Amino acid sequence: MVGNTARRAQGVWGARTFQLQVRTESGKGVPVAKYKFLTEEWIEEAKKLREQFEGEASPPAHAVKMNQIITDVPFGDGEIKAHLDTSDGEMVMDLGHIEGEDLTVTLDYETAKAIIVDGNPQAGMQAFMAGKIKVQGDMTKMMALQQGAPDPNAQKVAEAIKEITE
Repeated sequence: MVGNTARRAQGVWGARTFQLQVRTESGKGVPVAKYKFLTEEWIEEAKKLREQFEGEASPPAHAVKMNQIITDVPFGDGEIKAHLDTSDGEMVMDLGHIEGEDLTVTLDYETAKAIIVDGNPQAGMQAFMAGKIKVQGDMTKMMALQQGAPDPNAQKVAEAIKEITE
């Protein structure tokens, strides 16, 4: 129970499919919209979720500007360019590349989803070892992002993003 809201998960469990619902104060369940990972709609909803916690998270331990190229995307032209920037003390993720990047990471859609949405660092390590993740630039900056204790507010944002992702 979070505030006046009770939540049920959505997804596939065994052979059963179930749907995420938010229970309002009246007790009626309202389905939560789901979006395909990295679509424009998903990106806009993820930004809104991040804005809800803006300024509440601990500043990132390391400053990094990382461009990302996500390949094998199952929509559009099959490739998405994005970036992550912590140089101003907040984690900013958005579409497009930025100038003055420390590194560029190229990875496939499924690996990106496993890392970003599922929060599965093992998937990233396995993909890297298998040559499915390519890094150009200062790899120590990428590794530094993985160190340190996770911020509770960042974990709340990650859980909310996972809930809206199909």
